[in-house]
Amino acid sequence: MNVVLRIFVWLLALTLVSLPVVAVLNGWVGAERWPLAKLRVHGEFKRVPAEQLQKVLMPYARSGFFAVKLQDAQDAIEALPWVESARVRKQWPDVLEVTLVEHKPFARWGQDRLLSEQGKLFPTPRKLADLKLPELDGPDSQTEEVVQLYNDARAMFAPVGVDVTRLGMDARGSWSLLLSNGTVVVVGRDDARSRLQRFVRVLPQLANQPAPIERADLRYTNGFTLSWGTPPADAPKNTQERT
Repeated sequence: MNVVLRIFVWLLALTLVSLPVVAVLNGWVGAERWPLAKLRVHGEFKRVPAEQLQKVLMPYARSGFFAVKLQDAQDAIEALPWVESARVRKQWPDVLEVTLVEHKPFARWGQDRLLSEQGKLFPTPRKLADLKLPELDGPDSQTEEVVQLYNDARAMFAPVGVDVTRLGMDARGSWSLLLSNGTVVVVGRDDARSRLQRFVRVLPQLANQPAPIERADLRYTNGFTLSWGTPPADAPKNTQERT
């Protein structure tokens, strides 16, 4: 047997040996012999229906234990609206195991998205269209900074009995707030926390004014301007005050 024929025979033998292995790993054969018959899900979740999860995983489970593409299955689960993260594993002989973490909404972000407690943005599900949440907005890359100022502002206004219902950063980095008493606060780009603290310090002195504060503009170095709403008919009206 010459060298060429010997190499050909060797390659043929190698092919015949490896072909069944390749077939099993690709799901061409063996899916019925080594099926994935059980789905085991871990994690506390309330909004991802079990039927939806099963439907997404079924095409991957049909490939069988050896051929299932775990990363593809994981990506498919993480594409579901309420899924924050997922991990898919298999356990011999017939178990597909999923560890699932759901989004927990923290605030609204812009017009049509929510921000999770883990800091991820996701589309607003229809069932949550009317859910009462704080309203935040800003560049997507600044979610952490927006949340930090929101939490700081809430802590500042809490002692005077006011909450922050909306906070946003525009494209130029300028901040604005809406308070629970209806006051719009324009903060500007610089020294946001110090400006808010200065405003909060004088709020108790303004509590007995005949009209509510409609707008506060804090974009001044040493003070701010106030615009007042409509006072009662028997009270004098102050249209603007500089502090």
